[in-house]
Amino acid sequence: MQIHRDWTGLPTEARGASIAMGNFDGVHKGHRAVIDAARAASDAPLGILTFEPHPRQYFAPDAAPFRLMNAEARANRLCRLGVQQLYELPFGPVLAGLTPECFAREVLTEGLGVAHVTVGADFCFGKNRAGTAATLQELGAQFGFGVTIVPLVGNGKAEFSSTAIRQALTEGRTHDAERMLGHWHRIEGEVVHGDKRGRDFGWPTANMRMDDLHLPRLGVYAVLVDVLTGPDRLSCRGVASLGVRPMFGRNTPNLEVHLFDYSGDLYGQHLSVALVDFLRDEAKFDSIDTLIAQIAQDAEDARRLLAGR
Repeated sequence: MQIHRDWTGLPTEARGASIAMGNFDGVHKGHRAVIDAARAASDAPLGILTFEPHPRQYFAPDAAPFRLMNAEARANRLCRLGVQQLYELPFGPVLAGLTPECFAREVLTEGLGVAHVTVGADFCFGKNRAGTAATLQELGAQFGFGVTIVPLVGNGKAEFSSTAIRQALTEGRTHDAERMLGHWHRIEGEVVHGDKRGRDFGWPTANMRMDDLHLPRLGVYAVLVDVLTGPDRLSCRGVASLGVRPMFGRNTPNLEVHLFDYSGDLYGQHLSVALVDFLRDEAKFDSIDTLIAQIAQDAEDARRLLAGR
């Protein structure tokens, strides 16, 4: 998959795609429907047009972190879905100021030379969100590209949405989130240096930041881990603590992952960690020995729950 961060000066092979357009935060089942429709709409290469940062981060920079995925995780998921061209356009004053017509002409037509555009029924675009999916159809007819509008997807009770997925994760309902996403919720990023207390306790962990991401329920999880980079690329089971480490004073939330039956060096490598089962809330224990005993019990519970996965 090729990633482009501008809509001008693209090589010939990057133009003329059949694109799905949106933010695709979480790449949930509703997003999958839009992507599948873009794939079916044309014989052209499959592309995704999305924005980085998320427009909401641009318009409300002081809002609490809400993203389900960082750009890296989103790109990895889209690559797995067979996307060939990812247009990850920089969202700022220029894009925010384009009217719907200017966006269709300058970005979609002159820049990307799109063959077809697919969006969800609730899609809005352009300055002040003035353009709707119906507006895009009219502009497509004007500028010479096809447009498909995909109805919202749900389970018969409600549409699948990033908002509903965030709520499920906030409550620790990982399986409900998985049913809406179509895959386990994953946290992806670089392994950074931590306090190394886990190593001292006999339970070494890989530490990952949660910068700008929505925080699922703080606590301990059974996890599936993919090592994406480095010499030891592998998939394994594990147990992870997501939280602020109350035993050692309040800290910035992070994810600490213990990989079962692995002893290599992962510093600087990138992991993908799937939150499969919520085990318990974060807690402060009376002693280090009590904490270590609980970690051992958490690992045993996680192994049992993940058996066969």
